[in-house]
Amino acid sequence: MAMQLRVTGKQMDVGESLRTHIEGTLTTLVGKYFGNGIEAHAVISREAHRYTCDLQVHVGRGILMQASEKDSDVYQAADRAAERIAKRMRRYKRRLTAHNVNGKDRVEQAIEARSYVLAPEPEDHDDTAHEHLDGQPVVVAEMATEIPTLTVGEAVMRMDLAELPTLMFRNSAHGGLNVVYRRNDGHIGWIDPRQNGASA
Repeated sequence: MAMQLRVTGKQMDVGESLRTHIEGTLTTLVGKYFGNGIEAHAVISREAHRYTCDLQVHVGRGILMQASEKDSDVYQAADRAAERIAKRMRRYKRRLTAHNVNGKDRVEQAIEARSYVLAPEPEDHDDTAHEHLDGQPVVVAEMATEIPTLTVGEAVMRMDLAELPTLMFRNSAHGGLNVVYRRNDGHIGWIDPRQNGASA
């Protein structure tokens, strides 16, 4: 299996031994589900006596999986992050395979958009340093993004795989913009702003 792996240390050096370990773990856990080329990026950071492994794995057209684990042992943090990704792969294997086979046409239907990061509200509300004169918050980052065309089930799957709190998508049933999100009670919320109430 051809895997492209980047291992980055955040304010620390990452040795070849750790890189080889992460690659072997991912090949074992992920390779049995996907034989095609996989791209992965692990970011290792250390705070006091704990290591964090933030792992991102791209397994197909627009499918991003993410997991983050902490441990006093950097190898254990990496192994647990990889296992969390493998667990979600097991859950969605059939749908991921179908997506990779049938998803070609809808990748081209993604909507190009801009994503913005806004500065938080200052604690002292009299301070206007973080606001423009028109009362709008300050944009601290801007990046290109795409809004994918998906079924509701695919949107929930992608949100779960990437451990996102919310996901905006174009509903493949009617072309309108929809949102799925995690509720505080553990259920998934789905927002469809159409007025006619037709099911997707």
